[in-house]
Amino acid sequence: MSVRVRFAPSPTGPLHIGGVRTALYNYLFAKQNNGQLVLRIEDTDQTRFVPGAEQYIIEALTWLGITFDEGVHIGGQYGPYRQSDRKPLYRQYAQQLIDTGWAYYAFDRPDALEEKRKAFEQQKKTFQYDCNTRMQMDNSLTIAPEEVKRRIESDEPYVIRFKFPDNTDITVNDLIRGQVTMNSRQLDDKVLFKSDGMPTYHLANIVDDHLMQITHVIRGEEWLPSAPLHVMLYKAFGWYDTMPQFAHLPLLLKPEGNGKLSKRDGDRLGFPVFPLDWVDPKTGEKSSGYREQGYLPQAVVNMLALLG
Repeated sequence: MSVRVRFAPSPTGPLHIGGVRTALYNYLFAKQNNGQLVLRIEDTDQTRFVPGAEQYIIEALTWLGITFDEGVHIGGQYGPYRQSDRKPLYRQYAQQLIDTGWAYYAFDRPDALEEKRKAFEQQKKTFQYDCNTRMQMDNSLTIAPEEVKRRIESDEPYVIRFKFPDNTDITVNDLIRGQVTMNSRQLDDKVLFKSDGMPTYHLANIVDDHLMQITHVIRGEEWLPSAPLHVMLYKAFGWYDTMPQFAHLPLLLKPEGNGKLSKRDGDRLGFPVFPLDWVDPKTGEKSSGYREQGYLPQAVVNMLALLG
């Protein structure tokens, strides 16, 4: 199979320079292997959607010469490339996980979850919705099937959670870090489908990467803790044999080395952390970009290629 990679940003604001570097590494890997690069917009979190962010992403990458073979702005045979345009698809796959026993309905109200957290805190423990606690919660594993059906039919809010097998070691083979293994008891039963009818990143990401025939997932290391869930989702769907290879890139850090590079670091030290100028549509606050400060796109690409 020929190499197919994707850059999949969320339109929640301006594209951070670390995100640009991830796009660049995907672009270079695709070019090196005569493969294809896809631009997919992951807008499943509608509460964080920022108007103009998608156009900003496309304009920034175009200015830097990072071109795509398929994507939200040019189309292609695996579209649509915006996740909000693929909503019915995700519900179908979430239902498949319910039907095969890999997921369950959870009806827990926010106040009940908060009460449970506080009870754990009093015992100096951290609450996690997982294989140790799920049988104490309000979900389809603890209530009768007819009651589940009644609640769903009466439009009671629910989410769909992944059901991790108990006490199972899950290994991720990372192209940068080698083997990374976690036990399922360390992992929470992540929400895959939200009460607003939208999938979470975890479900949509796996379904789209499979359907778009992505061969390598090159992304920031903040997603490494989620990788065991993604591996298990590929197993649950029966797609494990065609699962993409993972490569988790180290982040761009603050000059002091502790934590991810932020806009405040750039403001404090006098360099941009965004490729283009950005004006926040809510506050009107302006953030400076490399283009408007006079940097050549080739210089920005050269700098990013050498950071890592």
